[in-house]
Amino acid sequence: MTMIAGKNMNHSFGFSSPLASKNRPFIDLEVDEAVAVEKRRFAFVLFENFSLMAFTGALDALVTANLVKSNIVYEFSVVSAADVEGEVVSDLGIEVAVDYPLEDLQEDAFDYLILCGGYRLEMRSLPRLRAKLKTADHVGCVLGGLWNGSYFIAEAGLLEGYECAFHPDGRAMMSEEFPGVKISQQSHVVDRDRVSCAGANSSLDMMLSILSRDCDGACISAIEEVLSCDKKSDVIDISAISIDRNNLLPKSLKSALELMRNNIDEPLSVEELADWVGISRRQLERLFGNHLDTSPSRYYLELRLTQARQLLQHTNKTLADIAVATGFVNISHFRRCFSQLFGVSPGRFRKLPPQSS
Repeated sequence: MTMIAGKNMNHSFGFSSPLASKNRPFIDLEVDEAVAVEKRRFAFVLFENFSLMAFTGALDALVTANLVKSNIVYEFSVVSAADVEGEVVSDLGIEVAVDYPLEDLQEDAFDYLILCGGYRLEMRSLPRLRAKLKTADHVGCVLGGLWNGSYFIAEAGLLEGYECAFHPDGRAMMSEEFPGVKISQQSHVVDRDRVSCAGANSSLDMMLSILSRDCDGACISAIEEVLSCDKKSDVIDISAISIDRNNLLPKSLKSALELMRNNIDEPLSVEELADWVGISRRQLERLFGNHLDTSPSRYYLELRLTQARQLLQHTNKTLADIAVATGFVNISHFRRCFSQLFGVSPGRFRKLPPQSS
């Protein structure tokens, strides 16, 4: 595949803290559509009774990568393993439309070929699929399996010497039938040009590992911010999961962050924050610099503008009301700060949904 230079999306970020990940889908909405980008193409092969949750988890990662403006554009097609047109029935009885049957799959048009298995999938030899897999491997396509989809890759003789994640119920069978394949205890495995996951919950993590080959850490963090924000029992609205889940942050820093979140409309000064948590201003600034790579005042500003973005996006409040609600007594200052961070004015932002990117 011809490699085309992608646009570096990081240059436009006004954010200097982990909140950039939370806001990345909403930064620079008016991008230059003429900029050439590299593409990755995925084909998902669906069997009858495939795991809908595993399939949608994998797709979620690709769609979200596009929303957060990775340097790669991800495209996908859905293929029926049964050589039938129309729909394939998932494990939940929900029909999913396919783009075309297996016989019409052009292997050299894709970078990844992912087989979507499920709990009730019958694992047996499928000669037409075996031939397709061998051709795909020959043209350099990465082969993968969700749940127990990797069985068919192994049956085609294309997993010898590879490590493979597989649903626990099928691991004994895989070890017996394919002794040359290392069956992993891990939930997902990326081993060179083979990828696999053991079930529905691990498909997203498998896809994030795949995406990390192309995308920088900031992009992966942004995807996780969108898709993994509810893994904890308590979900904080305007913080970032990289902070929420970091149990190593000093108590005084956590207290300062909580004070900021609870005082958006009437921001505290840095001196007041330091007094409340019982340390000096210099100590507080050092904590922010060491752990969040920004200053307290800068982080506080970005936190307030994150809430402003949410209010613009989900309410009909006026700009003046939103400015007051997020601690800006001067609407001109609010407009200027918002435009610097998001690359678009607050009024324009409200008219441009993220999907427009």
